[in-house]
Formats: sequence, C-alpha cells, structure tokens
Amino acid sequence: MPHPPEEDEDHLDEDGLDASAPPKPVFHAEQALLGALLFDPRRLDDLHGITADSFSTAAHAALYAAISTLPRPDPAEHAKNTKWLNRVLATGRQQAPGLTASYLHTLIHLCPRHSHAPAYARMVEAEHARRRLQTAAERLVHTVHDVSLPHPVQTVLAEADALAAVVDDIANRFPPRAAVLPRTAPPPPATPDHTQAVEEEQILLATATTHPRDIEAVRWLLPDDLVLPLHTGLWQCLTALARRHEPVDPVTVLWEAQQRRLLDDGRDPGEVLRLLAEPAGSVEHWAERVLQRSLLATVERTGRRIAAYAGDRANTPFQLVVGARRALADIAAVRTRWQHATAPTPPQRQRSTPPTRAGPPTTTPPAHAARSTQATR
Repeated sequence: MPHPPEEDEDHLDEDGLDASAPPKPVFHAEQALLGALLFDPRRLDDLHGITADSFSTAAHAALYAAISTLPRPDPAEHAKNTKWLNRVLATGRQQAPGLTASYLHTLIHLCPRHSHAPAYARMVEAEHARRRLQTAAERLVHTVHDVSLPHPVQTVLAEADALAAVVDDIANRFPPRAAVLPRTAPPPPATPDHTQAVEEEQILLATATTHPRDIEAVRWLLPDDLVLPLHTGLWQCLTALARRHEPVDPVTVLWEAQQRRLLDDGRDPGEVLRLLAEPAGSVEHWAERVLQRSLLATVERTGRRIAAYAGDRANTPFQLVVGARRALADIAAVRTRWQHATAPTPPQRQRSTPPTRAGPPTTTPPAHAARSTQATR
C-alpha cells in the first residue's frame, strides 16, 4: 500500500467534513469509493456513469475529479512512493483548499474492500439521483409560485418537462425492477388563497347560466377544476342540464342543485340564486382562467409529491422513478386539456357554389324546329 504524502493537518470543515452533524450513509460510501481509487486507480475502469457532480461534498468532488483526470501511475511505482498521491492532493486543493494529506491517508484505510468499488459507486450515484430529483421538483414548485412570469403556464410546463427528463435519465441508470411505489406519505395539501379563484368561478357559473349554449364549447373544463365544492356541484348541474337540452336559468339550476343534495348543508337557496345572477364576459374566457389555475395547482401538488418522495432516503431509485412517473401523469392529463382549450380555432371553410346541374337530354326537337320542318314539305 502506498504511503500518503507526509502532511499532518487535522481535518476538513467547510468542505463537507464538518463534525458538528453526523454524516449521512452516502458520505461513508463516498469515502470508501475514494479510498479504493486512491489505493488502486485502476478501479476506475470498473465504474460507469459516475462523475464529480455525483458526490455530496466539494472535497469529495474535487478528489474524484483529480483522480479521474490525472494520468494513472504505474502500479509498481505507485506501491513504492506517494508521487501520484501528491499530484492528486495538489490538483484537488485547487477546488477544495481544505484537503489534507492525512485525509487521503484516512480514506485509504477507511475502505473495507477495494474490490467493492463498483458497489460503492452505485450507492453514490443512487444518492445523487435522489438529490437531482429533489432539486428539480423543488424548482418546479418554486416556478409555480413565481408571480413575475409573463407566461406562467408555458414556463411551468417547460420546468415540468425538465423534471420528466431527470426522471427518464434516472430510469436509464436504474431501470425499475417492479412497479413498487415509494413508501413516503404524500405531503399535506397546501392552503393557497382562493379569494380570486372563487370570484372568477362565480362569474363563470353566472355567465354559463345566462349563455348555456356556450357550455358545449368548454367541454375540456372538468368539475374538479373548480376549487369550492359548491361550485363543483353547480358546474355539474349546468353541464347536466345543457346535455339534456333542458331549460337553463338560475331557478332550474337551483332545482337541479336540490336534486343533487347541494343544499343539504342548510345553504340558503337565495344565496345560490344571487351567485348565478351576475354574468360578465364570455364562458370560454372564465373557463380558461379556471383551467389555468387548476393546471398550476396540479403542477404544484405534483412537484411537492415528488419532492417528498425524493426527500425520503429510504426510497430506492427504482421506487422514485415509479412514483415520479405516476405523479407526472396528472400533469400530462391536465396539459392535454389545456392544449385543447387554447388551440387556435381553425378558420371556417367557405362553401363553394355548387355547379349548375345540366338538365335531362332532349329527345324531341324544339317546337320551332318542328314547324320549319313541316313548312319545307
């Protein structure tokens, strides 16, 4: 075993080796992997897909970058002296000045089995996958709440695509063995301010009551897109009446609401009538506003759900892939409806004037022709 460079410094602190908190299990896997590579750099040939970014600390990342980029030493020379280790230390210190020779010596001795380097690397890469997924999910949630975005839906969906790309990459590295969902309980639902949403939904319901023929044009809006249970039920009343081609006005909607037990909680029927009596604008405009809000809420829930999965270190990469893909399916469903809602209306084709049909063939000569024939006889 080669001896490490002769230097006696205590330990790293700001480069990921702070002893104030117990290190995570992946930290020990990283130490074992680096120790195996420092002892025998040829073990790099057994590793696939791991990079310096896969490590959880700046010191470990700098060490791995140095090990993987420097020319490998001759095995016989490496066993006799510490020249290559000196070069690794000098190169690593360019990115992590707190690295010490004693720490390299510690890493070599901390590795239980140098031949287990591929297994250690797999652990490091699994933890890196978890961190990547959590970061992407948290970024998605942050984007949903960014009120400065000029085009929130497009930006949020682009961020959702970036999250899906991370999931696909993890799946390529860790193909799911079975459809085993993560064990993590979903996070508690958020409690956003629904004041504006409630107002817009009230206008939608009133406008649809006044213009029921326009309900058919917004079939992409589902009852669950509305935030209040009463509004959800009233939208179901409106769509049911319109589908049955029955009269639609505040009174008929109120009667339908009674049949569906929407008033069983003691709600004042006059409140429902007043809610349906103030239309404004178009049904399609308010329906699109409601759907946009529903899309953003779905994305926010999905991001928080995936972040919760990734935040649980007990979940394997296989479970993270399965759970994330099922969660992303919710975004795909509402995204399809959004595309239908915002697709440009194709121009109506003008009817061409049909060609004049020719009359039936004449089998008898015209009257004037018959008279001239008789005159010549």
